Amino acid sequence: MTTIGILGAGQAGTTLARVATAAGYDVVIANSRGPETLQRLVKDLGPRARAAYAAEAAAAADFAVTAFPYAPGDRLPVQELAGKVVIDNNNYMVWRDGNFPDVDAGLKTIHELRQEQLPASKVVKAFNHVQFHERFHLRVPSDALPAIIRLARPAGAPDRKALAVSSDYPEAVELVTRFYDDLGFDAVDNSPLSESWRSSPGTPMWRHHVDGQSREELIRNLQRAQRSVIAAAAQAKGPSPA
Repeated sequence: MTTIGILGAGQAGTTLARVATAAGYDVVIANSRGPETLQRLVKDLGPRARAAYAAEAAAAADFAVTAFPYAPGDRLPVQELAGKVVIDNNNYMVWRDGNFPDVDAGLKTIHELRQEQLPASKVVKAFNHVQFHERFHLRVPSDALPAIIRLARPAGAPDRKALAVSSDYPEAVELVTRFYDDLGFDAVDNSPLSESWRSSPGTPMWRHHVDGQSREELIRNLQRAQRSVIAAAAQAKGPSPA
């Protein structure tokens, strides 16, 4: 069975752990405070989940998730993640993380910076535009579910939604495409990482991040993106999937 190492036990990390275990994956989850602080969570997640230190979770993983914002001083388990696909669901939020001049100037994306932190890993941007919390304006009871659950549909469903994936490694895109499918979503390849700005806050596709978009809509909206809007959107404080 495939094991996912989830580094970060905030809302995104814990919700992803829930849907992954429900889909038949094993999960090893870690936070910055130690596995003893996650015992209630893993008990709730069931027998497919366990808690560990970050290096242990990374070592046990077939692939991993960095479920926390990028910071230049992050101390990551580089050796344990070497050769592995690492999903990064972060969004660039200046109000939260501060400014990164290379990103502001359009020279790099936040995910290329993560790739530099993990030079021996295969970083892939994914899950950044689906919410891991309830819909802010509830219309029907199902809106109280996280969007990653609320929007999921079986393969072939006419109302199935799609999520973007970006990487410099085709095998990472293939892995995430299968993972998306297992969780109830189609995939749109928006590679390489240098193009991952197209799925950033403020872009045309981002306007649909609450209730999702079809594969055809997502392709069209990614193509319509203009880089000039990214810096302004990153400055604006507001709700975000990650």
